[in-house]
Amino acid sequence: MVGPTLFHRRKHSWPPEEFISKTTLQLLDYDSAAPPSHAWRRRLNSHANILKEFTITFREAIKMVRLGIRLWSYVREEASHGRKAPIDPFTKDNCRPSASQGVPLGGMGSGSISRGFRGEFKQWQITPGTCDPSPMMSNQFSIFISRENVHKKYASVLAPGQHGSLGKSRDKGISSWGWNLNGQHSTYHALFPRAWTIYDGEPDPELKISCRQISPFIPNNYRDSSLPAAVFVYTLVNTGKERAKVSLVFTWAVSWHLIHFYYIMSRRADVYQLCILQNSIGGTSHMSGGHVNEPFIGEDGVSGVLLHHKTGMGNPPVTFAISACETQNVNVTVLPCFGLSEDSFFTAKDMWETMEKDGKFDQENFNSGPSMPSSPGDTICAAVSASAWVEAHGKCTVSFALSWPSPKVKFSKGSTYDRRYTKFYGTSRRAAVDLVHDALTHYKRWEEEIEAWQNPILRDDRLPEWYKFTLFNELYFLVAGGTVWIDSASLHANGNGQRQQSDLRNLDGKANGIDGKEQQNNLNNGDRNGIESNGLFVDTSQADDEDDVGRFLYLEGVEYVMWNTYDVHFYASYALLMLFPKIELNVQRDFAKAVLSEDTRKVKFLAEGNWGIRKVRGAVPHDLGMHDPWNEMNAYNIHDTSKWKDLNPKFVLQVYRDFAATGDHQFGIDVWPAVRAAMEYMEQFDRDNDDLIENDGFPDQTYDTWTVHGVSAYCGCLWLAALQAAAAMALQVGDKFFAELCKNKFLNAKAALEAKLWNGTYLNYDSGASSNSKSIQTDQLAGQWYTASSGLPPVFEEFKIRSTLQKIFDFNVMKTRGGRMGAVNGMHPDGKVDETCMQSREIWTGVTYAAAATMILSGMEEQGFTTAEGIFTAGWSEEGFGYWFQTPEGWTMDGHYRSLIYMRPLAIWGMQWALTLPKAILDGPKINMVDRVHMSPRSRRFSHNVKVVKHKAKCFGNCKLSCSC
Repeated sequence: MVGPTLFHRRKHSWPPEEFISKTTLQLLDYDSAAPPSHAWRRRLNSHANILKEFTITFREAIKMVRLGIRLWSYVREEASHGRKAPIDPFTKDNCRPSASQGVPLGGMGSGSISRGFRGEFKQWQITPGTCDPSPMMSNQFSIFISRENVHKKYASVLAPGQHGSLGKSRDKGISSWGWNLNGQHSTYHALFPRAWTIYDGEPDPELKISCRQISPFIPNNYRDSSLPAAVFVYTLVNTGKERAKVSLVFTWAVSWHLIHFYYIMSRRADVYQLCILQNSIGGTSHMSGGHVNEPFIGEDGVSGVLLHHKTGMGNPPVTFAISACETQNVNVTVLPCFGLSEDSFFTAKDMWETMEKDGKFDQENFNSGPSMPSSPGDTICAAVSASAWVEAHGKCTVSFALSWPSPKVKFSKGSTYDRRYTKFYGTSRRAAVDLVHDALTHYKRWEEEIEAWQNPILRDDRLPEWYKFTLFNELYFLVAGGTVWIDSASLHANGNGQRQQSDLRNLDGKANGIDGKEQQNNLNNGDRNGIESNGLFVDTSQADDEDDVGRFLYLEGVEYVMWNTYDVHFYASYALLMLFPKIELNVQRDFAKAVLSEDTRKVKFLAEGNWGIRKVRGAVPHDLGMHDPWNEMNAYNIHDTSKWKDLNPKFVLQVYRDFAATGDHQFGIDVWPAVRAAMEYMEQFDRDNDDLIENDGFPDQTYDTWTVHGVSAYCGCLWLAALQAAAAMALQVGDKFFAELCKNKFLNAKAALEAKLWNGTYLNYDSGASSNSKSIQTDQLAGQWYTASSGLPPVFEEFKIRSTLQKIFDFNVMKTRGGRMGAVNGMHPDGKVDETCMQSREIWTGVTYAAAATMILSGMEEQGFTTAEGIFTAGWSEEGFGYWFQTPEGWTMDGHYRSLIYMRPLAIWGMQWALTLPKAILDGPKINMVDRVHMSPRSRRFSHNVKVVKHKAKCFGNCKLSCSC
């Protein structure tokens, strides 16, 4: 635990006073308009350098040439069927990524839109599995200011930007707008799920402006956190002597011409480039036309424009709503339709000139009705204006909202589901009106709940400042990580994704042929006592609304398009467990179901070119699929993951941690057959009957380019921890005999592992004879991380744990640019980076956070926070490489990234878990792993003690998953 004075003397290096004058902060101390004391900050004129992607070495290329050829062929084959491959290193985005990201918009699982720190809307992820990073520069907030008795006026887009055609008098598109904001006196402040942009005298020196962006990401709120909506609250403070008329305009485009301008700041200068754009939700849907805009007047003063968007590639439609809230002092008008081309009936230039002249649009526009459908290739835009008089030395608040409901989720192989938010708003496209209405009328409650969640951490003076806001900002991935959250009712209503029984079979409670309802072994008389269970899963069609929280998917990363990648979820899952535990339990239920299923369709594994079946019974799948999640698992096909050594132990460890933390005994009963099956499956990898699993001379774990020979520190430690977790869980669900089996195996396996790997200071990488067998692996105590997190006894003696962690800190952390980049995955004992393969020489962000959490749990807080701070310094600080709100899987020693917007960095919540272990863990039942019944080597085998009973595969009627049994 963190001591009371550990970080008391650390300088708070990010105070708002360094970015905004104290006078302005005082003026904005009204209605949450001032930015928080703890936040990630940037000036709007900061450079946004182009990010540099990693490259493999010549030696690595030679090793992977056969894999590369097979992968290239596979990518082409998938493309011929109109699908994308889950891993495609050959196809690059037209627009290179830059250090310009900011807090994304909306809740989880309903499609996301990100917003750069300068204000550009970008990173569109409405269609599952697709991500278009291109910013749409016509989607903007702009301001128009005039004052009584003063001739000077101000008009500007509220984002810095310029490109080659700006200022050309003949241009009637957005280049004719006033891009007058320099950004020198404007700053961005991010504390997910909110962000503040402060315009300190820009563009009007006598007007202070705060834009507060609010999204409904609220822990334990399973309703509002699913909404595709966001609010923008503008606070205006007039410091002048005359009252000012201020008009704010929110413009939005449904689609656009394929070529459009946007900007990227280079590292050296503000250089702007052209990019080929797609459209706001992926694909080329603008080519089809048929988009319609429609003004609306809602309740409680909420009015705006609906933009009905027809998507391409047969994807479900989406309706955008832009709106503002009319009050006694705020007048709202709309422009339902304008275009970006010269032949538009009403052009972007006409829109701008109308606002400059009148400060509003025609009130009659509300009566215009739906627009004519757009022609193929046309861009349809809309605008909402909110105008107010701000008295001299007075203040005013203007609120806008955006929603983007797309009620259906359609995966590329045809399965279609209703999104979670439709449970509350229905599937009508008019739901967009209700969403913006509720966003504008409920956002203050959202903020109260967000502050109640965040303030205890933000006000903890023991914690370093960088950690406080980075902890929250890393949660961006739960919105921008391609999340899909569906309503369970749609599974029962349409029966999507059914597979033929010959291909996909489910055993529902039968662990390797063992009926989950069968009796357990009784140690006294050899009989088996009953373990009662009402089936493997809760019947969500009958569940109460509070219990049924739907089904949840998130991507491994936007470049590795696989849902709920389990070996990575192992690191990221602490965030869901702490914030949305019901979702986390449902994810585990999905994988428990998967353990007991098999899919006999043939798959070619690209690393070796061999063939196997898609899903082996008893093996935890790598992922829940890509093109048809839940029904077609294991989209990953580089290696045969049924032979991986980390997935099954990770499943057992996660299930036990969640079981212990939530105290949900029914959950434990439900998933126990899968836990037991997962443990039994692993016994085949114990080649020498010492109860310790061995690796098989290929990269058979999450480090899938890093070969392992014999016993490994990483997988061996996970196995030891899984034996402890399985024993503890077995005792609590009443399977005492299986608990004794695991305890006996643990003690023998621990002795074998220490004999083969412990060198007196740390665990060798593996027991082989390769050049890197004695390498120091940062992740070698991953199993110990979980046992300490779950209230289990330590895997090793305390002095060995601390010795190993100190070695990792001294070598992998401090010898990596002085601790300012995180922990390198592998380091030779002579202090040289292990360059055996691409991954051994990388610094993995999530693994660094995990190592830091393990240090904290072991009483090494100073080392833990120093370790994690390297990720902040390299990834999030102004002196770093620019990976904020797009934290990659890892980077090389020169800072080049691999796989942006990645799941594993959510492991920073493992640090918070370590700092605030829940009472259920601290006070939970303890297991004595030393006290055991001695067994012979033969009787210790799981297979020897299992009575194999064959049953016809069938599905329980209350099965939670769609299955074909």
